[in-house]
Amino acid sequence: MAVVGASGYTGAELLTILANHPAAEVVGVFGSSRKSDEGSPRVADLFARFEAQEIGALRVMPFEMSAVLALQLDAIFLATPHEFSHEVARELVDAGIVVFDLSAAFRLSDCNVFEKNYGFAHLHGSLLSESVYGLAEFNHASLAHARLVAVPGCYPTASILAIRPLVEAGLIDLSCAAIVDATSGVSGAGRTAQVKSHFCEVSLQAYGVFKHRHRPEIAEHAGIATIFTPHLGCYERGILATTHLQVRAGTTTQDIRNAFEHAYARRAFVRVLKSGRWPSIAGVERTNFCDIGFELEGTHLIIESAIDNLVKGAAGQAVQCMNIRFGFDEVTGMLPISMTTTVNAGGDA
Repeated sequence: MAVVGASGYTGAELLTILANHPAAEVVGVFGSSRKSDEGSPRVADLFARFEAQEIGALRVMPFEMSAVLALQLDAIFLATPHEFSHEVARELVDAGIVVFDLSAAFRLSDCNVFEKNYGFAHLHGSLLSESVYGLAEFNHASLAHARLVAVPGCYPTASILAIRPLVEAGLIDLSCAAIVDATSGVSGAGRTAQVKSHFCEVSLQAYGVFKHRHRPEIAEHAGIATIFTPHLGCYERGILATTHLQVRAGTTTQDIRNAFEHAYARRAFVRVLKSGRWPSIAGVERTNFCDIGFELEGTHLIIESAIDNLVKGAAGQAVQCMNIRFGFDEVTGMLPISMTTTVNAGGDA
């Protein structure tokens, strides 16, 4: 398999997980549009934590389709911009390579909604309809035969896992929008230098109010109209989401717990906490877990969900989908994930 976009934080997380996966062999590492990829540095030159690992010796090559196809891959991970994934996915799928796309290029079913939110026309409608949304907890059966997996966004993952079981159980008043307020660490802003993620500039603030691209993704896959407000936090990684829902009259705390337990009884990576306990980023950091806690007062339900944005919100979820697609136990290589360094530890470039 190969990883494209390996110089970003998500690409590095993919390499970390795959390097410790008993059935994965990474034979190609490619850049996308990042200039720092030029000159084909070793993986270990970009991320020093790979220095002692075999994967660290691989060169991050410029992306050329002919070079990728020559590797005769079983699978490829695209940790790339939306436009890049949109451009290359068709040829990769037609070549028989299973594509795990971590961009948003194939997450939305409606081309018009996609264009409105991402600013360019979607030219692969048939591939969009064929893609499988990679929220493994709900699409396990479809993932087993997928040719193109649209790995969910980080905010949608934390939000949908908190909402969808209750919508499917018929417990939620769908005439009231879900209200989701979520905070992400600065790694969610990517590795490219920008003022808002500069050390001296980082604060706690909202952004993308009513306009964030993940809003329609949450609404579509959670099954309810959504008001979504994201926040950038002054910490490295992790998402904590607070979701407000109106339940149907007569719904009890036990009804809610039963719905969660029914949805996640066989799903290793979602943990529904006991009453009175609340998720924390520290509890899920560097893991593929999503922790969920909730409290009901009358018909007003508050749900807290926590994930690591780079793992369950990106790379870990992609590998979870890969495990399902190729017939492995979905926890293979990820319990626990061997992540002992911070994003910038060990002299990472």
